[in-house]
Amino acid sequence: MPDMPLSQLSLSLVTAFFIGGIAGFLGSLMITRRMALVSGPLGHLALPGVALGLVYSFDIFWGALATIAIGSFFIWLLTLRGGRLPVEALTAVVFSSTVALGFLILPIEEAERALIGDITTVTPFDALLAIVLSIVLFIIIRRIYLRSVLLGISTELALSRGINARKYNFIFLVGIALVVAMEVKIVGILLTAALMAIPAAAASNFSRSMTQYRNLGLLFGGASAVMGVCIAEATGLAAGPLIILTGTVLFLASLLFAER
Repeated sequence: MPDMPLSQLSLSLVTAFFIGGIAGFLGSLMITRRMALVSGPLGHLALPGVALGLVYSFDIFWGALATIAIGSFFIWLLTLRGGRLPVEALTAVVFSSTVALGFLILPIEEAERALIGDITTVTPFDALLAIVLSIVLFIIIRRIYLRSVLLGISTELALSRGINARKYNFIFLVGIALVVAMEVKIVGILLTAALMAIPAAAASNFSRSMTQYRNLGLLFGGASAVMGVCIAEATGLAAGPLIILTGTVLFLASLLFAER
């Protein structure tokens, strides 16, 4: 990664902090609900949209979000029309077809940028979008957090307490889709699950309460993203993998604090 002007570095750091923070915050809920790897396949669904954005020079966030939405709709549609096939098989068909289509569209010279992201291309609009969406998602997820945790523990118990499972699951999945679409900008389609899961996993070892757990997930997600960008600027290496490796170091350090 080439040295960035100070203004570009500032934009990259702000964008990385907010996206990493909301990814870690949402990741804490995903781990609690045993859905930590859901964002990985959604990242794969984003590939055709990312490819189109790179080919036609529009923001890859919108391309990623559009193809995630379309792919998710097709998965839902196939579950209604798929006969006896299990959901996992239908999902695999959509994921693999989407990846194949994405690589068919994607110019080979843009492959690295699509797969592991490129923080150096962040614009002021990207930073503003990351700030606004992250704050809005933080407020919404915080409001549904405990209800969503209860849904993950026992749907029957949640329903007995008057919790609308469809409503909260829909909000939860929309939140995941939006965060994945933002993540593609900084870590690419391959590392979206890691940016959610690793900071949250580190937070679980440090925390002693649910509130502490989700707040540390946000802090570690933002911190690992910022440190990864700083290391990338100092070394000239790609920021996306360094963000994930920084989070991994935090996780390994957290093992020292885990309760035996």
